[in-house]
Amino acid sequence: PSGFSYALFSLFRVCGKAKARFTARPFDFILILLECQMPNPSGRLKRRIRQGRGLEVADIVLRGGRVFDLITGELVESDVAICGDQIVGVFDRYEGKTIVDCSGKILVPGFIDTHLHIESSCVTPYEFDRLVTPRGVTTAICDPHEIANVCGLEGIEYFLTAAQDCVMDIKVQLSSCVPSTHMETTGARLSASDLLPLADHPAVIGLAEFMNYPGLLAEAPDAIEKLTAFQGRHIDGHAPLLSGRDLNGYISAGIRTEHEATSAAEALEKLRKGLRVLIREGSVSKDLHALAPLLTERFSPYLCFCTDDRNPLDIADQGHLDYVIRTAIALGADPLAVYRSASLSAAEAFGLKDRGLIAPGKRADIVVIDALESCRASRVMVAGIWADATAFGARKIAPPVARNSVKLRVKLLAQSFRIGSNRVETPVIGVIEGKIITQHLTFDIAPTDGQKSVDLARDLVKIAIVERHGKNGNVAAGFVQGFGLKRGAIGSTVCHDHHNIAVIGADDTDMALAANRLAEMEGGFVVVLDGQVLAELALPVAGLMSLEPFETVERALRILRAAAQNLGVILHEPFLQLAFLALPVIPHLKITDHGMVDVDRFEVMP
Repeated sequence: PSGFSYALFSLFRVCGKAKARFTARPFDFILILLECQMPNPSGRLKRRIRQGRGLEVADIVLRGGRVFDLITGELVESDVAICGDQIVGVFDRYEGKTIVDCSGKILVPGFIDTHLHIESSCVTPYEFDRLVTPRGVTTAICDPHEIANVCGLEGIEYFLTAAQDCVMDIKVQLSSCVPSTHMETTGARLSASDLLPLADHPAVIGLAEFMNYPGLLAEAPDAIEKLTAFQGRHIDGHAPLLSGRDLNGYISAGIRTEHEATSAAEALEKLRKGLRVLIREGSVSKDLHALAPLLTERFSPYLCFCTDDRNPLDIADQGHLDYVIRTAIALGADPLAVYRSASLSAAEAFGLKDRGLIAPGKRADIVVIDALESCRASRVMVAGIWADATAFGARKIAPPVARNSVKLRVKLLAQSFRIGSNRVETPVIGVIEGKIITQHLTFDIAPTDGQKSVDLARDLVKIAIVERHGKNGNVAAGFVQGFGLKRGAIGSTVCHDHHNIAVIGADDTDMALAANRLAEMEGGFVVVLDGQVLAELALPVAGLMSLEPFETVERALRILRAAAQNLGVILHEPFLQLAFLALPVIPHLKITDHGMVDVDRFEVMP
């Protein structure tokens, strides 16, 4: 079409996009007039065909490098011709308007993180984009259920807006579990009817990790309603340790992918039953070493990589998916299997047929690296655009949402954290470093005057969850082992997935100070000792994300980690480890603002 008909077509396209994301930007309507002067779709198609055939000079040619062919496993010296946002020529010689010298380098497809919560990076989507795209991550499939549990649809819409403006391609899975269970207090609740209007948004893939697997297996009405609404679309899984017939039933609900396998045996059962397994390596959940033996040419078409939750400090020190790739190869995995899992297999698993290979017709998502083993990116291209300061500087940044979301009903006092009981036998959460699964331990803790106290000799300290959405003021306290804490307290509003205040401490007064300080600074992380705040990081966006650059957040996290270690903490990542102790869909013992939760029985303990 051309002229008035093309303008009308553009108007309908923009209005449809606006309806999908609820708001239309005035800039979109200006684009209508500009598009009338641009080549029409058939003209763009003809350009790609002609440039691929070499009849027309390509827009960009990457020359002198070797392409890693993920079909044959060969490294092939070749030009790569690009027209607009697509690859049009490879394994041949091309001329281009712009020639980019890649001599001595290897070209691989852009990496795809198949499951993550960007909020857990403690920065906004825009800073996350600037942080990890230069490391080769060109597509991120995120589940914004952290912010959705705080502010509902407003949080999801914020991510959908960011998805349109970032350099990397952010795909969004609609959060299935807000809340994750009935045993926690959240800031919002989302039903199938809330999510379905967003299902056809161009950034949306499907339904995010279905964490409430006990509810699915029990055929709970709300679970069945959501699963029914998204049949035929992609539904992501979350079923730690589930096996046998229960796993069969879970997969039969339409689940296609799963990232909770923590052993090769568990992953193999899930693969055999048709799931694509996402190998996770985050800041807390570290499953790569256990699953690396499966990274072979045979299994790689059905394996992907994900980070789930990874903070800027670990990304700075180690990397993101680039770290996963070089670690897997160092563990002995086949490079072909590793790079397939990082791109082609990931694209296939989520129906992204337009990427995953350096091949004609695919998006020009290309990472220029020094060597397969080291996976150090020197340049990264996303849809034909170099991910550099110019590209990041040209982005439109949406205003933050969910400010002032930490609402305590009353100021907390030391007595708020007392644990009253006449029973000696006491359930204790046992932390396993590098895992979000916990042990359900039992210790004898004798009460004194009806109160139970910490026992530092046995590493038994208090853990408390404080409701912070202004709903009921619940405070639940129990005991945890595994932090090594000797004094003071640490606190966080990153508290999966309800994101209430979580505090552990050896001193009730310090625990109260930590919780009150978190409310004052709109959420974040804090370390307290003897009535003084030693370190803190404010996360004012929903109590989850900073408004500062990722470099500032990284420095603050280093200070916080050192301060926690000064209190005796022995865990590498104490704050995210603390956050997962409140997630009642991960075995075996957890705590929410309702109390201690026996996850195996799926009930709050009396």
